[in-house]
Amino acid sequence: MTLDRFAPLALSLMRVVFAVTFFAHGTQKILGFPASNMNPAAFSLPWIAGVLELVGGALLIVGLFTRPVAFVLSGLMAFAYFMAHAPKSFFPALNGGDAAILFCFGFLYLVFAGPGSLSLDAYLGRKSAGGSAKANGIPQAA
Repeated sequence: MTLDRFAPLALSLMRVVFAVTFFAHGTQKILGFPASNMNPAAFSLPWIAGVLELVGGALLIVGLFTRPVAFVLSGLMAFAYFMAHAPKSFFPALNGGDAAILFCFGFLYLVFAGPGSLSLDAYLGRKSAGGSAKANGIPQAA
């Protein structure tokens, strides 16, 4: 028995867990929930990051436009790391950039791996490809 048949489901689970966690960062910045002392001014860099975290996180939760959204969010996290964390210290454990690095590379992985089988992208791909999502590069459960 091989575990390969579970790979598309595991990919979907990874996408959803990353997205829910990322979405929570956006709600904290923009909506103040869970309670936060962060209240960024509208159209400031932290506010823009919060909006991208909210919208991008929501899109990734349902698996819609996964690859382009993950590409943008990966870039956002690279930017956040080098602008906000790296100047504090070389070591991520000391500069607080652990989450930014993990999000950056997790989202970069989604750019290449796709959304997984439980996503709107997969559903719409199956529908538009006449039952064959492989034509759209979406992995299928065996």
